[in-house]
Amino acid sequence: MLLVSEYPHNLTIVPGSLALTCGVLMATDTTISREHFLLPWTVQEREDPVLVFERGEGVYFFDHEGKRYLDLLAQIFNCNLGHGNRHVIEAIHRQAEKACCVSPSVLTKERAEMAQALVDKTPGDLNTCFFVNSGSEADDQAFIIARMVTGRKKIMSKYRSYHGTTYGTLGVGGDPRRMAVDPGPPGTVRFFGPYCYRCDFGMTYPDCQLHCIDALERQLELENPATVAAIVVEPVTGAAGGFPLPDGYLTRLRDICDRYGILLIADEVITGFGRTGAWFGVDHEKVVPDIMVLAKGLTSGYVPMGAVVVRDHIADYFESRMLPIGSTYAAHPLACAAAQACIEEYERQNLIPHAKRMGEVLFKKLRELAEHHPRVGDVRGKGLLACLELVQGKDDPRPLVPANTDSPIPMQLRRRLWEEGLFALARASLLMLAPPLIIEEEHINEAVEKLDKVLDWVDQLSP
Repeated sequence: MLLVSEYPHNLTIVPGSLALTCGVLMATDTTISREHFLLPWTVQEREDPVLVFERGEGVYFFDHEGKRYLDLLAQIFNCNLGHGNRHVIEAIHRQAEKACCVSPSVLTKERAEMAQALVDKTPGDLNTCFFVNSGSEADDQAFIIARMVTGRKKIMSKYRSYHGTTYGTLGVGGDPRRMAVDPGPPGTVRFFGPYCYRCDFGMTYPDCQLHCIDALERQLELENPATVAAIVVEPVTGAAGGFPLPDGYLTRLRDICDRYGILLIADEVITGFGRTGAWFGVDHEKVVPDIMVLAKGLTSGYVPMGAVVVRDHIADYFESRMLPIGSTYAAHPLACAAAQACIEEYERQNLIPHAKRMGEVLFKKLRELAEHHPRVGDVRGKGLLACLELVQGKDDPRPLVPANTDSPIPMQLRRRLWEEGLFALARASLLMLAPPLIIEEEHINEAVEKLDKVLDWVDQLSP
């Protein structure tokens, strides 16, 4: 257990109640506590929620004491437009004045217009949307649709992937956090995807000639491809480690799926809407998946929403068959308003090419930073989605925090980031960055200067 003495700011944890009182947590005379709710992805008694969000503005947000933080994670990979975008806020307001609650089985003009705006951006014949409330739900529904359309039961996914937090999605994904629900749903099959820094096959890219995709096809043959409904991949792995698919991988995966009649699901929950420097991650190789899963940047996080977008042949399947899925808040009118406004803002601000340019700046500076810090083993990602993998040292590339290790380092690292006025994701040996797409070079310079100080602290940690 982490000791209170490890943290500054006069933090007091009240045993039993989980309530917190803290100098920086006091807004006037009111104690801000978490006594009556559970925090996600954490052991409750170890959590240290000193950071209290008060308001956001552009690429920054402020705590209740007025301290400013550069949001290097877009909150949770989703606030692509930054905080306080007036166009989106006003669109939500206008819709709220008109209607806040509409049955998902009733058509509205706004829902139809938003769907049209969305499929105008998706590649190929991805022309039909099924709306849900989150990325997790969207992946879950995509798996159901794939099984129904193909009549097959198996879903294949990469180790070190993340596809959501429902039983069906956490169990299918390869993120180590899935172990909490193991064994997952029947029909889950995992394979080794590209991890070029630590190749599972002991090979080196590009000399390997994408050995990992050859290995996947051999595994598929042994698995019996006639039993596999879909293969799901993130074009760049998000929360599970920032692994980009090497050039050519997605094209070859598309060929394999076509050869065996398997549906290709692109999980674009994080990579969609400019995050990788293209509208969607699959656009880099001009690949059209059978199903595309969207959320996060769809509404820039302003209102919860997810979407499953399918090709014509899948939509046609349900013209004469029951689609036995849905939810109360699907295509919620406020979410539709937010989504359409977001698409308009991506275009108006020309943010997709801007994200590509800023991504090039970010990676150049991160790689320069890594040269001066022996504990940065790898810098990877694409566009404005970056991961620093922390290691024991330049001559010892073992992870700084070994897999499945109960270590205080990630929480301590997060605290150091906060002290420098930075907000990012520190988990195991990973430091993940995904700033709002509106970030400018001056903000990147500020981030790198502060990251330099944080990494100085990392370099001094005892092995």
